Amino acid sequence: MSLKCGIVGLPNVGKSTLFNCISSGKAQSANFPFCTIDPNIGSTIVPDKRLDALNELCHPKSLVPATVEIVDIAGLVKGASKGEGLGNQFLANIRETDAILHVLRCFDDPNIVHVDGSVDPVRDKEVIDLELQIKDLETVENRLAKVSKQAQVGDKNAKKLLDILLRYKEALESGKNCRSVKLDSPEDIALGKELFLLTDKPVMYVCNVDEASAKDGNRYVDAVREAVKDEEAEILVISAKIESDIAEMETFEERQMFLEELGLEESGCVRLIQSAYSLLNLRTFFTAGADEVRAWTIHVGDKAPKAAGVIHTDFEKGFIRAEVIKYNDFITLKSEAACRAAGKLGVEGKEYVVQDGDIMHFLFNV
Repeated sequence: MSLKCGIVGLPNVGKSTLFNCISSGKAQSANFPFCTIDPNIGSTIVPDKRLDALNELCHPKSLVPATVEIVDIAGLVKGASKGEGLGNQFLANIRETDAILHVLRCFDDPNIVHVDGSVDPVRDKEVIDLELQIKDLETVENRLAKVSKQAQVGDKNAKKLLDILLRYKEALESGKNCRSVKLDSPEDIALGKELFLLTDKPVMYVCNVDEASAKDGNRYVDAVREAVKDEEAEILVISAKIESDIAEMETFEERQMFLEELGLEESGCVRLIQSAYSLLNLRTFFTAGADEVRAWTIHVGDKAPKAAGVIHTDFEKGFIRAEVIKYNDFITLKSEAACRAAGKLGVEGKEYVVQDGDIMHFLFNV
């Protein structure tokens, strides 16, 4: 399942520094605009304490965590929608991602230049929003020209799409993102997704703060919260400087001691990766045994045959049933045999919607 979160933002807001900390890829990081030109892609492990607990109980030969792909995209400037800076390339790279991690600079530092000369995360957000909205409006208007003709001759799907396009056009011309348009039916939502609009992608705002503000935020973060209060978007406060320091430490004990000194319970990168995974609408089920304990990635709402197909396409084609143990029952009773004996192993059919944390075994015939 290849789904990507794109890290976006203006130049010099900390995108590549964060990417270096969370990803197996290594992006260049320097104090000048357009340091990142080509998008850097890294696959990173999704931290999950449940996997560690299963490992301790099963003592498997191998342990395989879930992963998520993060893309570090070049910084954007005003006029990107018209080709300024690396505009067209930047916008094309965003279009290829499934969700956006929008990094905003929320710290003062005279030694790190800002492309606009001063620190104002709300202004920075609006700069990127405007460029994405202009590009989306161009896309919508181009589609409207074609769909309008199809709707006039009685094409039902074209009529539905026309209504959606007009709603998007109204929102964009009002300075709003397409994600603010609420589509009710699954059919309408699917039609909207097929347009691949930049401002329709789910977004999380990552406020990059100084070390002193890593726990409680600051006035810049408060301003961002106020600006996005109607977007239903998550805000994550993180210090790229702290994460960079943590990344250089060799042992888990050193990192934990450092976090405790700062009054933090866990690394910001851990929260960022987990939030990115959730932003992509992903969930995890497990397989657990003596040979392997593994986390598998599915979408929210996927049914048992679909989950089986993540392991192998033959499992989905020949699906018979799934044996399911709830994670908490497995941890409490400590083995599959004990869960079976206690009546905690359920047998589920094709309509079973897999729940986050389910431990599953599939029976199939091909």
